[in-house]
Amino acid sequence: GGRDGAAAAAAAAAGRRGLASLSAKRGPRGFHKGKGQTAPGRHTKKGRYQIQPHKMPRYVVPDLEGFELKPYVSPQTPKVPGG
Repeated sequence: GGRDGAAAAAAAAAGRRGLASLSAKRGPRGFHKGKGQTAPGRHTKKGRYQIQPHKMPRYVVPDLEGFELKPYVSPQTPKVPGG
């Protein structure tokens, strides 16, 4: 039905303009790109949303006290051979 026609149209269009990045506009109905993460909580019986702490991301940041390097690398920095 309608899905086959849409797939054929998408394939024909891809041949004309190359492979475009997949977005919600180009994907199937109900497609949302997202980043693949899970929800940080759940819906309760009373309609509220309860955050579950074990699902929250935990960032482990090292102690940078006395660290000498800076986060910026100049474009004029020479290339390292083999790297």
